Amino acid sequence: MTKIEPLGAVRERVTSELRQQIIAGSLLPGDRLVERELAERFGVSRVPVREAIRSLVAEGFVHFETPRRSVVRRLTPTDVKELFELREALEVYAAGLAASRATPEALAEVRDLLDRAAAATEAADAEAITDVNSRLHDRIMAMAGNSLLTEALEPVAGRLRWMTRRNEEWPQLLVEHRELYEAIASGDPDRARAHALTHVRTNYRSTVRHLFGEEAP
Repeated sequence: MTKIEPLGAVRERVTSELRQQIIAGSLLPGDRLVERELAERFGVSRVPVREAIRSLVAEGFVHFETPRRSVVRRLTPTDVKELFELREALEVYAAGLAASRATPEALAEVRDLLDRAAAATEAADAEAITDVNSRLHDRIMAMAGNSLLTEALEPVAGRLRWMTRRNEEWPQLLVEHRELYEAIASGDPDRARAHALTHVRTNYRSTVRHLFGEEAP
């Protein structure tokens, strides 16, 4: 017998695939999401596609130009500025906590991620770089040991990954992540916060430059 996939699982699968296509750039800002075409592509009914689009609207990846026309969202300089302001507030604080609370096991996991990031950077593998760098930041948030910090960043984590995916200054990112790791491993919260602040602001300027071809204020 053919196993029937639950509607909720279908919706999550379609949402995840569309989100990844937007982050990777397969779907570009301004591209229209047509329910009928997407349903045919995924081999599903239009109901889970419609629900997936609504989920992506809530996440900030898509917006409705009209009640019947949904498109991939066009990011504005204000969008980027506001998201990086939030990232600065949360990640800088988390880095200080991580320096105080990191265990040898957690630090070893970050070193392993840095090794993977170095290999991906050497191979110029954009998808792998984006994935491992996101996991590295997730690990630092986990080392902070504050679940509310993680929950506060979670609603915008996908959009931040979408933005930073456009930044292809990968060797510089690797250098910054190594410096951030060393600062956290030192056990000095002030040093960790300072490196985290520099990293977020440098990444903000790079993202603005790559997205809009201009320098950030």
